[in-house]
Amino acid sequence: MNEMRFFSPDPAVRKISTELYNLVKDYPILSPHGHVEAQIFAENKPFPDPAQLIIVPDHYVFRMLYSQGIDMLEMGVPTIDGVSTEKDSRKIWQKFADHFYLFAGTPTGLWLDHEFREVFGIEEKLTGSNAMNVYDAIQVCLEQPAYLPRTLFEQFKIEVLSTTNGASDPLSDHQIIKQSGWTGRVIPCFRPDDVTNLNIKNWLAHISRLSEITSTNVHNYKTFIQALEKQRAHFKSLGATSTDHGVNNAYTKELSVEQADQIFQRALQGKGEQGDAERFTAHMLMEMARMSIEDGLVMQLHPGSFRNHNQMVFERFGADKGADMPVRMEFTRNLHALLNKFGNHPAFTLIVFTLDESTYSRELAPLAGHYPAMRIGPSWWFFDSIQGMIYHRQKILETANVYNTVGFIDDTRAYPSIPARHDLSRRVDCDYLANLVARHIIDMEDAERMARALAYDLSKKTYKL
Repeated sequence: MNEMRFFSPDPAVRKISTELYNLVKDYPILSPHGHVEAQIFAENKPFPDPAQLIIVPDHYVFRMLYSQGIDMLEMGVPTIDGVSTEKDSRKIWQKFADHFYLFAGTPTGLWLDHEFREVFGIEEKLTGSNAMNVYDAIQVCLEQPAYLPRTLFEQFKIEVLSTTNGASDPLSDHQIIKQSGWTGRVIPCFRPDDVTNLNIKNWLAHISRLSEITSTNVHNYKTFIQALEKQRAHFKSLGATSTDHGVNNAYTKELSVEQADQIFQRALQGKGEQGDAERFTAHMLMEMARMSIEDGLVMQLHPGSFRNHNQMVFERFGADKGADMPVRMEFTRNLHALLNKFGNHPAFTLIVFTLDESTYSRELAPLAGHYPAMRIGPSWWFFDSIQGMIYHRQKILETANVYNTVGFIDDTRAYPSIPARHDLSRRVDCDYLANLVARHIIDMEDAERMARALAYDLSKKTYKL
């Protein structure tokens, strides 16, 4: 691969980019938010085949193919109802290779190129004609002990990897990892949307499960809070340092205990009223902030996404199939209640992500540039691309600087893409800083400090790793 990839063609800037990149390229990887399953590390079994590793779990891959009319069934994506999907991994791979040209210039294409070359040693560009040769070469790799999940963890220089787990998750795989004696640090992140979002499918079943695993009879708001606090403590005992909240918007508002209990009781009885879910979620964000101050877990907020926009795909294949779309957000007023109550507290950290890039300079940077508790999460989903990262930095730097951000977070389900994603981010950040040095906006000492912060220091400090 070209060692100058992603750097400016301007020789003066490229020289500085290279110096900065060489400073940070070998730093360990911190992955404090993502969706790789803990099960692969608990079992530590060989990955089944290239298609099941690279294509089937990665919505970045199959959403592009779907947009070109290729049915997800052809790509092996399992359905909710168990209707037969393509099981022949070679057929899945051939279809993928036939259309690999679709990924040219996209971050997915860049990540895949890195994976093929750096992880699996594939020198030739994937095409329909060499699909089976590439498949076989990767399959040979996957059958070797060097490609077991735990071994790759060490080869990738991953220092910490966080999974994302629902509030009603017993964390059995994390317990197996902890008891195994393996030194790799895989930790859970507490995501309680399954019980705090009254509109979520099977909400009552999740409440029942939460009752069971916490040995708490959740029959009212008080016992609900007790169960959540118990489960947060369980997550912490297995290494968790953060929570995550995927909400429709950033609206926060504190209710009285009586008001919260009334809404909760109506939900238990299946008699919810219009507006109950939104009001309850807004209140629970306040409660989660309060709990974070007490137990030290960092709070992450992910608004700005119309999740599962494609109803047909959602009903057929389920959630998280590449159909989450950006929507316009408002933060200044919506976060007012939470930040006024907790934003000045030294024990509280709130990381805000959004798909609405128009808010970066208008709201997020001013808020994070003032409230000590608030940090801005990195570009997410559509914006974890080269241009998205550059735009993100341009809109935030002057108001909040890099020190009110949290560095890069890969947020991936595709395990072998983790080093590729971090390498791309480090290169783009170093090139962005090099441009500032070349224009005499910052000096080299500043740039080196900022490059280290973005590559490693900020995530380690903010996520308490």
